[in-house]
Amino acid sequence: MPGTRWGRTLLLANPSSHSGAGLEAAREAERLLRDRGDLCSSFEARLTEGPGDAERVARGAAGLDTLVVLGGDGVVHEVANGLMSLEPEERPRVALVPMGSGNDYARTLGLPVNAVRSALAALERGRTRRLDVGRVNGVHFVQTLSFGLDAAIALDTSRRRSAGTSQKGAGLFVTSGMRILSSHHDGWAYRALFDGVEGTSGDEIIFAVQVGPTYGGGFRICPKADPADGLLDVCHNLVVPPTPVALVLFGLARAGMHVGSKSLRFRQVSRLRLLFDVEPPVQADGEPVHGTEFDVSCVPGALRVICA
Repeated sequence: MPGTRWGRTLLLANPSSHSGAGLEAAREAERLLRDRGDLCSSFEARLTEGPGDAERVARGAAGLDTLVVLGGDGVVHEVANGLMSLEPEERPRVALVPMGSGNDYARTLGLPVNAVRSALAALERGRTRRLDVGRVNGVHFVQTLSFGLDAAIALDTSRRRSAGTSQKGAGLFVTSGMRILSSHHDGWAYRALFDGVEGTSGDEIIFAVQVGPTYGGGFRICPKADPADGLLDVCHNLVVPPTPVALVLFGLARAGMHVGSKSLRFRQVSRLRLLFDVEPPVQADGEPVHGTEFDVSCVPGALRVICA
């Protein structure tokens, strides 16, 4: 199949991704790429050795042309943070072979998930785009940042995956969401400034900041989010709804049908500042973030990524 040559290429694979299926997927991807001698001018494969290793490898990726990343949203998060430590001209383009539970970034890129051969074929046919990256208190995120109950749900799914749950993707997010939303919460008192202007204050239970449209394995929390428009899309509650209403909104968000709710507000910003009275649950691409004051911004076109 015709495609852009990937030049000096490193395959970085998380063998623990997708409940351990990543190791076999990594071997398949390595075999397929080595068989395509016309695609890469040089090729190397490496398995991550534990948490933080993908970020360390990405920090040393200057000199590569293409970094092929095999894994889920967690390894993509690490790679993005490593690449963002490099100068823009030193960052290799990223080619994602999605192998994970949520695969939300892969959805944004339009890639087949948990199917190595199909993903590599789509990448070879794909085009390289400059995509935005979010930043919160020095930590970068490629897809989602959230505060409050939706963050608590995302962190709970991460905990359950680590504990070996058999559930995956949206189903895992649903069961965590039903349990956490049913327990309800009065919210976290906060104040927000959008692009330097006082925006809103009150009690927050849902506050999602998105580069791409989905989180939680396909929940379309900000359906219009565009990863290449230089803006972050925000969805936050205006009031704390009763538990039954919160559960209905949660269900509607699966297909992006919550956007008409008078309990929610949607907006686009390039930067925002959030101040909380006490620390809320916070997650960036499924990883915990701590604090009570958060400076959030968009880094436009920060990464070159192959999209389907």
